[in-house]
Amino acid sequence: MLTSIFFDVMRNVWPMIFIFTIIVVSLRITYLIYNKEKFVLYKEFLMFCFIIYILLLYYIVTFQDNSYGTNNFIPFKEIFRYNFKSSLFIKNVLGNVLLFIPFGVFVTHFVKNKRLWPTLILSVLRSGSIEFSQSVIGRTADIDDVILNMVGGMTGYFLYRSGDAFISSLPKFMKKQLFWDIFSLLFIIVIIYLAFRFEFWRIIA
Repeated sequence: MLTSIFFDVMRNVWPMIFIFTIIVVSLRITYLIYNKEKFVLYKEFLMFCFIIYILLLYYIVTFQDNSYGTNNFIPFKEIFRYNFKSSLFIKNVLGNVLLFIPFGVFVTHFVKNKRLWPTLILSVLRSGSIEFSQSVIGRTADIDDVILNMVGGMTGYFLYRSGDAFISSLPKFMKKQLFWDIFSLLFIIVIIYLAFRFEFWRIIA
């Protein structure tokens, strides 16, 4: 279910991502060269991933699976309406949680705060703005979506903190910039290899 949604999204947004990638990468490289700033691959890669994630999130909440009905401002009303084993539960409940886990991870990383509340507030703010926008464009606003998105953001926070604690226990050479630059480069190479290996372009064509 969630995999099919991902591929459906990619079929529609890959031209935007491709064009956006060319523009952003070229502008960023020009900026770094012109201002003689240090290039840190893993930091640039994380920022780029966050931007792509926001683009995908924008498409999903704006154009994907348009639903029309009445707004819901009663907490947990829609959550408990679904059967736990149904596809609607997976899509509308788990999907809303998973959708915001990356947001919690990225926000916790960029804010660099060990407390939960900044990630929690930003998750609620981001989710609330989405629900407001949906109500304006003719879709429905649902308080349960805000709750689920908040849970996703919190989950991302705890995942990041767990990962950060794990990284802190690693040997010194694995904490250096060079190591993470190489790791990011290898990750990019693997993604490119898998795209060619499984002919990913046929899926989005």
